[in-house]
Amino acid sequence: MTRRWRTAAWRGICVTAALALTALLPSASAAADGGSGYAFAPDARTVTGAASTTDAVPLEPGTTYRSTLPDKGELYFRLELAAATTAYVPVTAVPPSSATVSASDGIEVSIEDANGSACDYDSARFGAGLSPRPVTAVGRRDAGKALCQAAGTYYVVVERAVSGSHTTSPGSWDLEIAPVTEPALARTGATAAPEAWNSASPEPLTSDPRHRTAGAGFTTARTLDQGVWQTGITPGQTLYYAVPVDWGQQLHATVDLGSTGGDAHGYVSAALNLSLYNPVRGYVDDVSLGYDGTQKSSSLDPLPPVAYANRYAVSGAQNAVRFAGAYYLVVHLTGQTADTFGKGPYGVTLRVRVDGTPNSGPGYAGSPVPKGIFGVSWDRGGLLEPAGDDHTAMRALAAGGIGTGTALLLVLGVWTLVARRAQSRASAQKPTA
Repeated sequence: MTRRWRTAAWRGICVTAALALTALLPSASAAADGGSGYAFAPDARTVTGAASTTDAVPLEPGTTYRSTLPDKGELYFRLELAAATTAYVPVTAVPPSSATVSASDGIEVSIEDANGSACDYDSARFGAGLSPRPVTAVGRRDAGKALCQAAGTYYVVVERAVSGSHTTSPGSWDLEIAPVTEPALARTGATAAPEAWNSASPEPLTSDPRHRTAGAGFTTARTLDQGVWQTGITPGQTLYYAVPVDWGQQLHATVDLGSTGGDAHGYVSAALNLSLYNPVRGYVDDVSLGYDGTQKSSSLDPLPPVAYANRYAVSGAQNAVRFAGAYYLVVHLTGQTADTFGKGPYGVTLRVRVDGTPNSGPGYAGSPVPKGIFGVSWDRGGLLEPAGDDHTAMRALAAGGIGTGTALLLVLGVWTLVARRAQSRASAQKPTA
């Protein structure tokens, strides 16, 4: 082996190690966006929505996209769907953190067929908190319904929902779009939603809380299993957690907002909002807390066990718990809290309970896209790690001997040392005059 080859080999090993360690660090695109606080998918493709169906760009299920929504006009995107495929297109709109919004402002999302018939319509509003935050609506083409059954081209239509009060700041909002497809069943099952299920509120969990920092978007959501979890939140911030819920299981969640511990007086309506979204980011339910500086608590209404047949329910919440997977708990503290009680941070406690024995679920005739999304052991790029707590994670990192930043410095140091030794050997082997 020549000296030059040995040096190149060592350099390649060091570069590979450095890249591997860098992958463990949060990437710039995975971190919260500086202007909105939302963490967009690090691998999101940038696309431009068209002003008409003629120029609509295609969306591929399983791929996450980033786009921009103007304050006026509609955006069009294109989908090609088979006859038996159900499609979900969640669209998250992210206004700047400095924007002014009204309660009834937000976004509207629909899917239309090639003849302009609407297959489905959904909207999301900012609500009484009057706080700019990420809001998500899902367009849907359900292959099991009478409308939109033919295979072919469909269009996703996105626009702003405007109240007409002219209180919302002008300017564009960022979008994250993550289309999903669901195949038909291999065999026909129940065609009516379950009517009998345990709707009683369970006993609240009282175990010692564990600290768990949150993600800043759907793709960076931190995993929670059953237990009591605590973190801090500042006014205007939105926290994302993911709870694995299998077929046949029920999710219960309670949120507590801690007291300020000071002498501040006042009241903020809808200060804290806890929203629940299903694996395709579809809205399930939410609760809001008014805040006067003393501790407050509220729980989501009891939900039925996750079942395929829930999609036949009239109730929106029961209809939404139609598949297993990651159920997202999203917590937002309105920016108005800072004006009355200060900048925080404020203590938030989540009490998460998952009841029921998992079952095998329905038998699909094919695979959903992305694969494994409707299950609890799906691959999310390592984001859905075992919950534990943040201190456990730090101990695990320490058990490896070094932190990732230190490791990078050591790798670069080894690279430099190898290069210097190679140069010294070359000098030593050079014949004297």
